[in-house]
Amino acid sequence: MSSFTFQDTIPVREGEEVNIERLEEFLRKTIDDFPDEPLQMNQFPSGHSNLTYEVKAGDWEGVLRRPPLGPVAPKAHDMEREYQVLKALHPSFPLAPRPYVFSDDHGIIGSPFFVMERRRGVVIDTDLPESLKSTPEAGKMLSSVMVKTLAELHSLDYKDTPLMQMTKPDGFMQRQVQGWIKRYERAKTHEVPGENELKKQLVEKIPETKEASVIHYDFKFNNAMFDAADPSKIIGLFDWEMATVGDPLADLGVTLSYWIESGDPELLQKGFGKPPVTVQPGFYTRRDVVEQYAKETGRDVENIDFYLTFAYFKLAVIAQQIYYRFKKGQTNDQRFSKFHQTTAALIQHADYISRKGIM
Repeated sequence: MSSFTFQDTIPVREGEEVNIERLEEFLRKTIDDFPDEPLQMNQFPSGHSNLTYEVKAGDWEGVLRRPPLGPVAPKAHDMEREYQVLKALHPSFPLAPRPYVFSDDHGIIGSPFFVMERRRGVVIDTDLPESLKSTPEAGKMLSSVMVKTLAELHSLDYKDTPLMQMTKPDGFMQRQVQGWIKRYERAKTHEVPGENELKKQLVEKIPETKEASVIHYDFKFNNAMFDAADPSKIIGLFDWEMATVGDPLADLGVTLSYWIESGDPELLQKGFGKPPVTVQPGFYTRRDVVEQYAKETGRDVENIDFYLTFAYFKLAVIAQQIYYRFKKGQTNDQRFSKFHQTTAALIQHADYISRKGIM
């Protein structure tokens, strides 16, 4: 993966095509004023999970999301839920793209899917855009705006939105810990040293959730889009598949788990590909992120080590689920052939954070 704008698409990868004729027929019936021009489709190349496509006809354009090919883990890749989350959030949090339409008719493209609005800007992943490479304060500026945006999301009043009916904040962390342990057991292919003690520690040390908020739960640089003319502004947040109402510190923990530092173990840095932009000089450390978040929100971050430990474990489970699909022949994507090593590295690092902490 590399830095890209949302104009950067590729032809649809072999084996990941959809029936464009049926899709076009569906969109003409469901989207008002759909142009009388043929539908065209390309694919966004990044990501290891859901498949995302650019769809356009004339001046109209949108983004289609569907689950990965083959069997998927229970409750994972729920397109209808992500669509409903966006529908609930967009009016009060415009960084969440406007959703257009959802369909669970497998006869259209072979799976449930939804279509949302397309945003155009700069997505920063593993490198800075050329326009910022000569700016000494770029890393600090981008880091700060990310933390402020996360704090803004956590300040939303969800009680007046449909999210109240879609989520269960009470007992959130207990369900999360138990649920992700079960996911790991279902996808397990290898014994990893330290995994049993780590799971035991997670179950025994669950902190009390002091307040609930809207959480993205996958908040990281390559899920944010910056204004190309003014990169101090975020103009879009994507991949709301895991969003819910829960413990905001769990969301912060997830962000920290993606916030790789240059001194981290190599397998941690490169487990999902090229290291993210946060390894470059000038970007916040994880400690910096925690300190600014505490100032922005006034929240007590005393237990952040637990949340980061759990976030690393979650990442390990995600890597293992992807590797399980590869090992079972459900995907032939060679990017996933060594993800069991990523799983082991993440579990070992989670164990390290559990014992040593970051604060």
